[in-house]
Amino acid sequence: MSTSHIPNTKSPSLPEHVIKALSIDNLIFGLDEDELKILLVRQTDPMHQGKWALPGGWIRYDENLRDAAYRLLEELTGIRDVYLEQLKTFGRVDRFPNERVVTVAYYALVSADNFSLVAGQTAEEVNWQSVNKLPELVYDHAEIIAHGLTVLRHQVCHQPIGFNLLPEKFTLLQLQALYEAILNIKLDKPNFRRKIMKMNLLSPCNEKQQGVPHRAANLYTFDAAAYEQLSQSGFSFEI
Repeated sequence: MSTSHIPNTKSPSLPEHVIKALSIDNLIFGLDEDELKILLVRQTDPMHQGKWALPGGWIRYDENLRDAAYRLLEELTGIRDVYLEQLKTFGRVDRFPNERVVTVAYYALVSADNFSLVAGQTAEEVNWQSVNKLPELVYDHAEIIAHGLTVLRHQVCHQPIGFNLLPEKFTLLQLQALYEAILNIKLDKPNFRRKIMKMNLLSPCNEKQQGVPHRAANLYTFDAAAYEQLSQSGFSFEI
């Protein structure tokens, strides 16, 4: 839960239309070139001045959970038009100091360069941070991010998630870079390509890259029917 716009729950200034013991936290993972990052906001409240947090906040009595997630994300970061999936509810008794607050986490995987960030409400700053070099975070946000990464990395090996971040026509090297960024490992090129081609997910374009300073690679697209089937049934991509 981001304290950048969440005052002390005992303060009389807290709006009466919010649920005081329930909050939202958003994990927006962004692929930035070949690096996986997460969207964070810098705190302004005196208790955590300068520290970073997940964009989130209080839920209103008159809104659904998902609606609250979208609203808070846009209010704090300017990001809209992303699909948020519910991750998990975090309710450890001591996760929030001096209060009992349960938070519902949502997450998404996007291309970082598709969005212009705008710090809103009381967020001092909003920025993409590497998941491998996180700054100091408030509350249990490091724990929430770690769980989100575990889920994301499991999904990428069993569902064709993240493929929408690639251009319509792409190389096998670009596809491998996507997997490496999410999984944070270096993959063996021949082994990776053998496994991918065995899935019958790709269709050759019979074209090569244009205007590259190295040997032009073959271009591929996703087979729409195979992609849909794998989206429904899943697959096993063991690393």
